[in-house]
Amino acid sequence: MSMMVRMAIGSAAVLALVSVAHAGDQGDGERSCDGNTFQMVECLKAKTAEWDKRLNIAYQKAVQDAGSAQRDQLRAAQRLWVQYRDANCLYYGMGEGTIARLDAGECMRSMTEARAKELEGIGRQ
Repeated sequence: MSMMVRMAIGSAAVLALVSVAHAGDQGDGERSCDGNTFQMVECLKAKTAEWDKRLNIAYQKAVQDAGSAQRDQLRAAQRLWVQYRDANCLYYGMGEGTIARLDAGECMRSMTEARAKELEGIGRQ
């Protein structure tokens, strides 16, 4: 096999791997938060806002579907969860350097996503 053919095959293989990796990144439909620190923090805020909307819709539905005793307990649990999330993520935000802002932003996003999914699953267990 000539050197040119081997290089062409090697280049094609690398391009195929890059395409597969890139497709895997895009598979969940979420955009990645790339860029400088400011852009990344703003992206995480936007993602958190999207999850917060889902969380609020799921929470309202769960409250509506719950019996009176469960409703009061769900409200209390949600208030405490918000306090915990905020305190937990503030801990990350108080770290050293600019990475602390990213850690805090990812904390808010991931905890809000997890709670939204939890509330969306109420009644389906």
